[in-house]
Amino acid sequence: MPEPSPHARTIEPLTAPPDAVVTIPGSKSLTNRALVAAALAEGTSHLQGVLFADDTDAMLDCLQRLGVHLDVDRSAARVTVHGLAGPPQVTEADLDVRLSGTTARFVAPLLAAASGRFRLDGAPPFRARPMGPVLEAMRALGAEVVFERQEEHLPAVVTSRGAAGGRVTVRGDRSSQFLSGLLLVAPVLPHGLTIEVTTPLVSEPYVTLTLDVMRAFGVEVDRVDPRTFVVRPARYTSTTYEVEPDASAARYPLAAAAMTGGRVRVPGLTPAARQGDAGFAHVLGRMGAEVVVDDDGTEVRGTGRLDGLEVDLGPMSDTAQTLAVVATLASGPTSVRGIGFIRAKETDRIAAVVTELQRCGLTAREDPDGFTIEPGTPRPTSIETYDDHRMAMSFALLGLVHPGITILDPGCVAKTFPDYFTMLERLRPPGDVAGPR
Repeated sequence: MPEPSPHARTIEPLTAPPDAVVTIPGSKSLTNRALVAAALAEGTSHLQGVLFADDTDAMLDCLQRLGVHLDVDRSAARVTVHGLAGPPQVTEADLDVRLSGTTARFVAPLLAAASGRFRLDGAPPFRARPMGPVLEAMRALGAEVVFERQEEHLPAVVTSRGAAGGRVTVRGDRSSQFLSGLLLVAPVLPHGLTIEVTTPLVSEPYVTLTLDVMRAFGVEVDRVDPRTFVVRPARYTSTTYEVEPDASAARYPLAAAAMTGGRVRVPGLTPAARQGDAGFAHVLGRMGAEVVVDDDGTEVRGTGRLDGLEVDLGPMSDTAQTLAVVATLASGPTSVRGIGFIRAKETDRIAAVVTELQRCGLTAREDPDGFTIEPGTPRPTSIETYDDHRMAMSFALLGLVHPGITILDPGCVAKTFPDYFTMLERLRPPGDVAGPR
């Protein structure tokens, strides 16, 4: 079997529907939240089921540069974190968040809590993503923030003298990560922190995830109304924390089952799963797939029919690109709304989805806060991925059903799921040897 090119990867269609149990790596969202809480905690924490990908490697590197001692065992998916029992004590650091939004927006508030001079930067594509809301909140806490090139974007130099806390405001309509970063640092500020969200809050399940992680490390947050969070001074306590499978990654094999009429089970994604993206399986259920969520995990069985639907994906916006691909196989149009803010993700995800589906010869249009997809059969196409891991992973599913789908820059999946294409090949039934080209 020829090795796929690092610059392009053609996905060969499945010769039969999959019947597979697929083990998914740990959640990126939970991994990076737990790493921050453990770093600020008193004592030694043991994180198990950790995801190792570019986004989490960025967080590990930044925490180490801020003086956190980590014992990393990649083969066991385990990180031991020797907590600082408070804010970082280093007085200078040059920090690279790479392409990781969670790293950038969770680490930045840590710099306001520290005392020193810090430079925060990322890979060139990340410099286009907004950082203003969290950095403005840091200014309100007394930090000096100087943008080197463009206002509200990295690189930036932060000079701080150890924020005391108090009250800040933050926008919630561009990303919930800004709020989550402030929440995570709030307990170690001497006066705690009251945070008022000044605009409608998007991706709220991720804020709930932040609160769950904080609770697991011994800190409770008082949400006095939908937009006001009160965090009193407290000390995170060390713990052993099990990272559940990544619901965002699980949706790809589950979607493949719905698209092909196959069966896929993902162990560990149980009714107790805390990630909002776990709800994507039920969206597939609304389209006609059979969905079972039990104490062992989540299973999707394709029925051979998918119906179009109208759906608000605001609470699980990262699933939008995958649903767009599934929608091409539906019996009618699918309209996704509530996701206008994803234009400021790794790329303009609304425009990218519509552009690439149109490149495939399909009918798709941009709507004010989403898109509408008409079903159809794509022609052989090379898919631009725009430095966006979720574009690559979502559109690869199209190649499991239709010939001639080539993913450009397939290596971008390393951001969150380095073994993605290996997982995809495991969906092939015995005897299906048509690997990647």
